[in-house]
Amino acid sequence: MKAFLILEDGTVFTGTSIGADKEIISEIVFNTSMTGYLEVLTDPSYAGQAVCMTYPLIGNYGICGEDQESARPWPDGYIVRELSRIPSNFRSEDSIQHFLQAHDIPGIAGIDTRALTRILREKGTMNGMITTNEDYDLENILPRLKAYTTGKVVEKVTCKEKYILEGKGPKVALLDLGAKQNIAHSLNERGCQVSVYPALTTAEEILGDQPDGIMLSNGPGDPKECTSIIAEIRKLYDSKVPIFAICLGHQLMALATGADTHKMKYGHRGGNHPVKDLMGNNRVYISSQNHGYVVDMDTLDEKVAIPAFINVNDKTNEGLSYVGKNIFTVQFHPEACPGPQDSSYLFDRFMKMMGGEA
Repeated sequence: MKAFLILEDGTVFTGTSIGADKEIISEIVFNTSMTGYLEVLTDPSYAGQAVCMTYPLIGNYGICGEDQESARPWPDGYIVRELSRIPSNFRSEDSIQHFLQAHDIPGIAGIDTRALTRILREKGTMNGMITTNEDYDLENILPRLKAYTTGKVVEKVTCKEKYILEGKGPKVALLDLGAKQNIAHSLNERGCQVSVYPALTTAEEILGDQPDGIMLSNGPGDPKECTSIIAEIRKLYDSKVPIFAICLGHQLMALATGADTHKMKYGHRGGNHPVKDLMGNNRVYISSQNHGYVVDMDTLDEKVAIPAFINVNDKTNEGLSYVGKNIFTVQFHPEACPGPQDSSYLFDRFMKMMGGEA
């Protein structure tokens, strides 16, 4: 069956329908990872977006359930050059085509994903529609595309109630803003007891459980939409509990302490982004990233926080260290999956903080 990807600038790509047979409007973004498509699909940070994979062949090793970063996939749509119909992997439990169908996610295959990526790089991230309607009306569709916003998607992806991963070490409170499972697992495998809280949990409830440390997770959408969460994070900042924040959590902590964020032209999404550690050893690490917003360094009060990491490619901020506080935050994903595990040492840094070391 034919399918069409229509961008808000009027560009139309024609390909083949994959996954569910339904029409969606979403923000179109691209990911440059060569592997890890299942982890990308199940990353809650993609809620409200349709993902274009730049690697030309997707699905060749099938679906391996234990690799999922959450219980279900989150993108609105999926865009690939070629979808492998016959996976080859002894761990495979399903095909990606059936996986998309089972979770009601539509997609399009057979388009020039290089051309699409160049458009998004040159013109910036834009909204688009995936449809199988051959009688589509551009004049009617384009205003709908321009009007689309992802809205408040954190509430959509967070856990419904608190749960605990048992451990005999430090007690960590993880605020689930759309957390990838490997964040909790990275702490749990270091012995931590991890209590996972829904995104709208009050600071009073979290602090009332007397955690040894607080983790703020990744998540989807515009950080400025999270007004009530930002207010609670300010209360966590004012406490003396050590805090480590990743991605959206990093942005929300910056907003809670007076800095600003802005949308990037096309964001960082992939497993090959170099970041430089400015606070530790000045080494460069290859990181996994997935974000479309960034902290505006011109609005940062150096009496509150100082840069801890910087992106080697475009010099955007990749992390902050908070002055006089046991708090540090990063824009990238030290838990990786998919991606390199170069920066997993940051979890060990957090463990030392909880043990009273600076």
